[in-house]
Amino acid sequence: MKNLIIASTSTLHGGEYLDYLLPTLENHFKNCDTIIFIPYARPGGMTHDEYTERVAIAFSKINKKIIGLHIFKNPIEALEKAGGIFTGGGNTFLLVTQLYENDVMQTLSNVIESGTPYLGSSAGSNITGISMQTTNDMPIIYPPSFKTLGAIPFNLNPHYLDPNLQSKHMGETRETRIKEFHAFNTTPVLGLREGSWLDVKGEKILLKGNLTARLFRQNQVPEEINPETDLAFLGN
Repeated sequence: MKNLIIASTSTLHGGEYLDYLLPTLENHFKNCDTIIFIPYARPGGMTHDEYTERVAIAFSKINKKIIGLHIFKNPIEALEKAGGIFTGGGNTFLLVTQLYENDVMQTLSNVIESGTPYLGSSAGSNITGISMQTTNDMPIIYPPSFKTLGAIPFNLNPHYLDPNLQSKHMGETRETRIKEFHAFNTTPVLGLREGSWLDVKGEKILLKGNLTARLFRQNQVPEEINPETDLAFLGN
């Protein structure tokens, strides 16, 4: 049975890394002592080792050990034997490229489908959707494919921001960019606001946190989705 926490962000304004999620993660990873961390997205260009160390400090608060996937000579075997997996945020183009180049995209999909507890934040959440095409990230590298894990039957737009009617900025809003996506694609897109996450258990996909999420579907008016809504209907 699939068992995922898919978070919009790792850090809330004024908070420490993952602090707001730690009570949820303590339960999520209750049956494992060690978690494999996938550091491929490299936020701000930090090294894999630097990123893994940052994550290890956060997880030490709930007595979990973190090991970076990058240190394994056989990353496929490491994922297959993992008790839990976390993919952190950063650049989704880089993350997806590295998952394909290290030949672990399909393995990651397989172990998620078989029930290995998975946590994603930001870019690590983007990849749980059908494709990475609704990321906010700059295309700093060209991945072999935009296709991702398909663990949920829709795409995500993490860090979703509503239009600021007081702003003088004339660039595209997130809603505009998602509308552009739907000019060529039928995949639903969920705008996941900061502090929100999806709790996936089997076929159930519950919206968690205090905020609504914004659902976009091709040729339909966007709608607000309330917390505790099961989004599994998007796969029908």
